[in-house]
Amino acid sequence: MNPMELGEQWWKGQVVADIHQALRIKELRLPLYKSHSPQLNTRRYFADLLAIISNHFHLCPTARHLAVYLLDLFMDRYDISVQKLHLVALSCLLLASKFEDKEDRVPKLEQLNSLTCISSMNLVLNKQDLLHMELLLLESFQWNLCLPTAAHFIDYYLSIAVHETDLHDGKPMVYLEKTKLYTEKYSAYFLEVSLQDHGFLNYFPSVVAAACIAASRAVLKLSPLWPVRLHHITAYAWDALLPCTERLLIAHDNDVKEANKQKREQKGEQSVQQIGQSTFLTQPVASSQTQIAQQTSPYFQPKHSNLLQYPHQQPLQQSCQSAFSTGQATRYTISACPSNLQANLVTHGPIQANNMSLATNMEVKSCINIPSNRNYQVNGH
Repeated sequence: MNPMELGEQWWKGQVVADIHQALRIKELRLPLYKSHSPQLNTRRYFADLLAIISNHFHLCPTARHLAVYLLDLFMDRYDISVQKLHLVALSCLLLASKFEDKEDRVPKLEQLNSLTCISSMNLVLNKQDLLHMELLLLESFQWNLCLPTAAHFIDYYLSIAVHETDLHDGKPMVYLEKTKLYTEKYSAYFLEVSLQDHGFLNYFPSVVAAACIAASRAVLKLSPLWPVRLHHITAYAWDALLPCTERLLIAHDNDVKEANKQKREQKGEQSVQQIGQSTFLTQPVASSQTQIAQQTSPYFQPKHSNLLQYPHQQPLQQSCQSAFSTGQATRYTISACPSNLQANLVTHGPIQANNMSLATNMEVKSCINIPSNRNYQVNGH
């Protein structure tokens, strides 16, 4: 069952419980991910690339996450040359957008070729190669693209993520609508964090989605951290979400540190430029030395990591502070198990990929027949 067939906001319909149950059953049968790709070190680059292109064409989150998941599974099965991974990645994006999004949002060939991130690599896509790769992918997945991701669950869990009975920083809720808004923004941020790290494939998608909600509530200092209503709707107790939630919060802390570091570097760069300008006005001879210092200064060295950035990469900590009365930086603490949870509720722990007894093990098979005159190869391993 594809939620797109039932409308965009399926989590608000009358059959929401049935759809959620169907997705939970399907995630039990997801293919086993082994992290065996020889090109695993390039995975983050291509995940970011797909995210950038998805945002450019305003594709829905489920299409973006499905595209990256298809790429993960295909890379896990086959040894693909790095030069041809661009074709594979874009074909995954096209398949995912056709399956999850509206027809008018599916990127066209001309639009893809006009993108700066594509043309800058001297990569020219053609219809024949894309169609052939799409068929190769469909055959590899046995024509089944109904593969739940965390993005398929997040909106359903967000629908009750914040309630007027929640406390903010130990005090009654004052800005309910703003809190809902920033919870949604933080959940989207954490969802993108999970997309960048293939380690989150070790958890069920529903676990990742629930952990995104929990991490958002932790950062926004909402209590109880994991209320009974979220326990009921997700069927996950807090202790089951703790490992995945901690991983998300660690990534958030690292993003905040990196953002602060970049700010300090920008201030340092401005200071060096100001010193150079004042030196040029007072001591013309020293201006050439200032230029040399600028060329050798680490502040003036281009960073490769800045080539691929999209909105969700930046932490939302500072923007969220304005929504609440407190002016202090957001801080959060995590307890082992909130006391408000009932022990008699059903719990499901985070499932590691290598322990998923219900997962369908993918058979690694040789590549589908490719004409010998093709300019790319995909070899089974």
